[in-house]
Amino acid sequence: MDHAINDGRALQRLLDELGRLPGIGPKSAQRIAYYLLEADAEQARRLAEAILEVKQQVHFCPVCFSYATRDTCDVCADASRDRTQICVVSEPRDVSAVERTGTYHGLYHVLGGVISPMDKIGPDQLHVRELLARLADGEVSEVILATNPDVEGETTATYLARVIRPLGVRVSRLASGLPVGGDLEYADEVTLGRAIEERREV
Repeated sequence: MDHAINDGRALQRLLDELGRLPGIGPKSAQRIAYYLLEADAEQARRLAEAILEVKQQVHFCPVCFSYATRDTCDVCADASRDRTQICVVSEPRDVSAVERTGTYHGLYHVLGGVISPMDKIGPDQLHVRELLARLADGEVSEVILATNPDVEGETTATYLARVIRPLGVRVSRLASGLPVGGDLEYADEVTLGRAIEERREV
C-alpha cells in the first residue's frame, strides 16, 4: 500500500474528511480524530478496512435498488416475502426504517430520491420506469407509497398514484398523524389536521 506523503498535514486531512460527513461538525470531527489517535493501530486499521470493504462489496440491488451484498438484496431474495405488495420509499435507509417495525412483509422499491423541481429532479431521474416494469406482470396487487410527508414526498406520491392506478393496482399511502406519546398541545397544525382527517373507528 502506498503511503501518503508526510507533509505534516495528516491530522488536518483527517479532520477535513470527517467534517464532510453528514451531521459531523468541527467539534465532532475533532472528538473522532482524537479518539482515533489514542486508539491502538489495530482498531484504526479495522475501521479503515470496514470502510473500504463496504465500498467494494455493497451495491444497488438490480431489482429494487436497495443496498445489496449479493446478486440481489436480502428482501428480494427471500422467497417468504409477500410478492403481491411493494412498498415504495425514497432512499435505501427508509427500507431499514420500515423493516424495524416488523409489521411489513412485502417487497420494496427504492426511488433514489423524490421529485423536486427546485433541484431539477423529475420522474425521469428516479427509478419510476423500473417500478412500472415490476407491475407489468400483474403479480403485484398493492403499492404502498411511503415517501416522507413533506412537499417533495407528497408531490412524488401524487405523481406515482396517478401513473399506477390505470394499471389496476391498488395504491395506498402511509397514514401520518400524531406520534405515540405525543401531546396535542405541541402538535403542528398540519400534523394535527392529518390526524383528524385520517381518524379511524374504534
